[in-house]
Amino acid sequence: MPLALYALTAGAFGIGVTEFVIMGLLLGVSRELDVTIAAAGLLISGYALGVAMGAPVLTALTARWPRKRVLVGLMVIFIIGNAACALAPTYGWLMAARGLTSLTHGTFFGVGAVVATGLVAEDKRASAIAIMFTGLTAATVLGVPFGTWLGQHYGWRASFWAVTLVGLIALTVLALLVPQDRTQPETSDWRAGLCAICRRPVLLGQLTTVRGYAGVFAVFT
Repeated sequence: MPLALYALTAGAFGIGVTEFVIMGLLLGVSRELDVTIAAAGLLISGYALGVAMGAPVLTALTARWPRKRVLVGLMVIFIIGNAACALAPTYGWLMAARGLTSLTHGTFFGVGAVVATGLVAEDKRASAIAIMFTGLTAATVLGVPFGTWLGQHYGWRASFWAVTLVGLIALTVLALLVPQDRTQPETSDWRAGLCAICRRPVLLGQLTTVRGYAGVFAVFT
């Protein structure tokens, strides 16, 4: 597999850690920012809402951009957002910074998956996507426990600084290893996509996914 594919994996790892690591830091955040644990927990919900709203909007706005530029731009936003989280003086600031960071989530995975399939032969496309999403799995299994340990020993801000560093590494690797687009990205028809989402089989599939993840995150949090 090409090294550029592992650059996407590194980006997926960083974004996955950012999404999940706050779950282990709620007590520290609530104490330092003088909010209830329930209010601190809304930092998870706020991020989720940002992912849901940001993915379709950013994907539509960047549809005609070269995919490498999109990935690099998203990683820059990711770095700025996590640095802002680490510096947050108030709860509102932290929520806004989490919201900014969340905007990169869905679009990165969507565009990254397309780039991943373009890096390999047709018969290896599924494997390429699987390798990229290994970064998300590693974030859940390794990154989050380490981020929680770091936050509990050195303060929750240290966890966000660590994720910012991961983002800087991922940005460097993406800029160096991911090749420029060979062809102009196809313009997507958002209206056709919206019609497809409204089909009964798609809605049932989405409902299954939503219920499954809702159960996982309720327990995880």
